Amino acid sequence: MGRINTPEPPTYGVEEEFLLVDPNTGEPAPLNAAVAENAKRQGVDLELELTSCQVETTSEVASSSVDLRAELTRLRRVASDAAEEAGARLLAVALPPTLPQHFPVTDKPRYGRIAERFGMIAHEQGISGCHVHVAVADRDVAVQVSNRLRPWLPLLLAITANSAVYRNADTGHASWRSVLWARWPSAGPPPHFDSADEYDAAVREMLASGAMLDDGMVYWDVRPSANFPTVEVRVADVPATVADTVLFATLVRALVMTVLAEGERGEPVSPIAAHVLKAAYWTAARYGLHGQLVDLPGDRALRPAAELLHALVDRLEPALTVLGDHDMVRMEVERVLTTGNGAMRQQRAWRRREDVSDVVAEVAAATVEGL
Repeated sequence: MGRINTPEPPTYGVEEEFLLVDPNTGEPAPLNAAVAENAKRQGVDLELELTSCQVETTSEVASSSVDLRAELTRLRRVASDAAEEAGARLLAVALPPTLPQHFPVTDKPRYGRIAERFGMIAHEQGISGCHVHVAVADRDVAVQVSNRLRPWLPLLLAITANSAVYRNADTGHASWRSVLWARWPSAGPPPHFDSADEYDAAVREMLASGAMLDDGMVYWDVRPSANFPTVEVRVADVPATVADTVLFATLVRALVMTVLAEGERGEPVSPIAAHVLKAAYWTAARYGLHGQLVDLPGDRALRPAAELLHALVDRLEPALTVLGDHDMVRMEVERVLTTGNGAMRQQRAWRRREDVSDVVAEVAAATVEGL
């Protein structure tokens, strides 16, 4: 277990995407403009997502998990109140438990062009994720961090899985979002890149092919941020609760610190073939924290998800100690394994009587839990 030598831990921030639904039927409600206007009066700027049934919050830059928790709590509270004022309900869920045939696209020129080019991939959306930004020195460092994070992405997906029920049915997956999201040609686990120049060349090739409209459509699950001096980890379903999001973001922050230290010590990057990573992703999406996952950072055998999560926390202990978050993370991991993440909550609600209204009620309660 290597030491973490850093004069000051990196700052971080979080973006959370939310679904707006009709409070009576649970169906997606195309009210993001009205919700954003209401939130603005309370001092919060919400981003309008591709479909008009979604909004996104963006946290201020945080230097501690305590600050991040307070900020995410504030943003969810304002967004929830703004949705209620507009006649909608805010759900922290990665896919709508119930939905129409397609979603109306938000009235923005860029979103219109995306819908025209990508057709039903864009119209059948309502996909909500969570993005964690961690400060790094430059884009080359961000690319190297991305390479070293690749083995950990399936486990991070399993931890945050929150899309088990879709189209009024149990999908049989903990994260059906990741399955649908993979339809975008620029989504999923990132390739290995030797430098930022190689990364930029790949983006140019995808733009030239028409597989992306612009560089804002680099949807890989880790990427150098297009707008900030950060590495952006995008693998997660939007977590069910603020506590789940804080746990995920803190693990990501500690992982970035850990792999940076590994790079400084000259430790090699673990090579992972694309088909191996894809298989590990599928297993994580299918079983989440319920079953066995591929131990990609280890010997690639199947192991219980709880065992791999505990092993991750052990590996991150030096970084978590520097952050002052080791005890908090240990406690939150046990909470999630005991009470369940978003997917497990949805599955329990569905199995009571296979009524999607129970799932919507469970998701709605989790969204504002602790607020």
